[in-house]
Amino acid sequence: MNFRITGLPAENFDHLFALSDVELRAHGAVRTKAPAAVPCRISLTDATPGDEVILTNYEHHSVDSPYRMRFAIYVRKGEETYDRVNQVPEQLRMRTLAARAFDRDGMMIGRELVEGPQLEAAIERLFATPGAAYLHLHYAAPGCYAAKVERA
Repeated sequence: MNFRITGLPAENFDHLFALSDVELRAHGAVRTKAPAAVPCRISLTDATPGDEVILTNYEHHSVDSPYRMRFAIYVRKGEETYDRVNQVPEQLRMRTLAARAFDRDGMMIGRELVEGPQLEAAIERLFATPGAAYLHLHYAAPGCYAAKVERA
């Protein structure tokens, strides 16, 4: 089965890097140095410790259902949105993930905890769930959003 993994649209975040720290705080965001190899949700690559990143709150599941979600995410300046078919970025490969299947109404209809190297098999199983329209991947330990998976 073919699948497509995408990061968040870069254009949603580019403007943040031009804001002052005071302006960022007004948006519920902070400019900081990456404390570790934190994941950029745009490029689906890891920032190197010490890289400048923006930590912001983002509504990644803007649906009219109880599963509407937002959480803190890191983004890095100048990144291109990850968008590949049948490829899993290394950032997802090396982490434990919570994969969640949603129907067209934004209701969660399946979920699975999976190690990154086994992600393709989890994607196939979750898309086999009747009514599964798309998947969201989350980093299991912190619970924050990682990427979207659609059928290709």
